[in-house]
Amino acid sequence: MDQTDVIFQLILHGGNARSLAMEAIAQAKSKDLQGAQDALNRAGEELSLAHQNQTALIQKEVSGEKTEISMLLIHAQDHLMNAMTIKDLATEFVELYGHIHAGKEAGV
Repeated sequence: MDQTDVIFQLILHGGNARSLAMEAIAQAKSKDLQGAQDALNRAGEELSLAHQNQTALIQKEVSGEKTEISMLLIHAQDHLMNAMTIKDLATEFVELYGHIHAGKEAGV
């Protein structure tokens, strides 16, 4: 796979992870905590795939093959880092919504 393909894989999997994390928040908000957890798990899988592609780029550079820094690569890295942050926040939101819903059901 050439560098451009790897970069597009970063964008693809990062975008998928971000969408799944946002889906998890929406599901938790509507009391579907199992669906939210499933979406978070799938987001984690997408981040893992993105990370594998990022690692491939890093390994090439470490072995002496220069990585061309392009706007596309910067965009891909930005996509990935945002996805990671949003997934972390979504995990907290899902937990928080779980507590809120449990409190409402208990009459708190």
